[in-house]
Amino acid sequence: MIRIYSENEIEILRQGGKILAKIIEELKKEVKPGVTTKHLNKVAENLVFSWGAEPSFKGFEGFPAALCTSINEEIVHAVPGKRKLKEGDILSLDFGVRFEGYCTDMAITVPVGKIDKKIKKLIRVTKETLKIGIKQAKPGNHLGDIGYAIQDYAEKNGFNVVQELVGHGVGKKVHEEPKIPNYGSPDEGPELKSGMVLALEPMVTIDDWHVEKTKNGSGYKTVDNSLSAHFEHTIAITPKGPKVLTQL
Repeated sequence: MIRIYSENEIEILRQGGKILAKIIEELKKEVKPGVTTKHLNKVAENLVFSWGAEPSFKGFEGFPAALCTSINEEIVHAVPGKRKLKEGDILSLDFGVRFEGYCTDMAITVPVGKIDKKIKKLIRVTKETLKIGIKQAKPGNHLGDIGYAIQDYAEKNGFNVVQELVGHGVGKKVHEEPKIPNYGSPDEGPELKSGMVLALEPMVTIDDWHVEKTKNGSGYKTVDNSLSAHFEHTIAITPKGPKVLTQL
């Protein structure tokens, strides 16, 4: 069952989402060659508590950290550790906040130093697929409209969308119904209704989109070790259309 949230609940989610967006902006400033992902996790955790919120990922399904730090071929849910970022890496920062009992979720992919043109294009296109998917999140449309728009744009630009991992509903819990694939067909799937709160998160790869578990068992990576980018926003569907909750 897909939960419908009230205007008051969505306002609380917006407040939490603003905190989350501020944290992501601060984390971006910390990303540079030589920095460890463990350091980024510590920064995120310190910030979230300083703003009167909590990290929603820590302890969720056994996840041991507050922040997901996925590098290069890692797609999502990689655990921070002693690994140092290197010039030319790309890094996905995926973070969740719980504020006054409500959860928001956000992710971005950023370069570490200089990267080549094709990798810049991968990041740009992935970010654009999220914007395109959000535009489809309006009452009367269907989940398939979101997935179709994301997949179509990514593939027209020469990339592939991961089909084994999906976005999700969010709000009272970190993960709620519905599952939101980044592929699909127009007019298929559940109808979108005002009050739904969704975490849209396209994951786009340069080559093969198939995934496998990382060595530590928490994260996912591409099977062929090709690069992957990931962007995510929490949105609310309103009578006037989609409202992004995780932005400043």
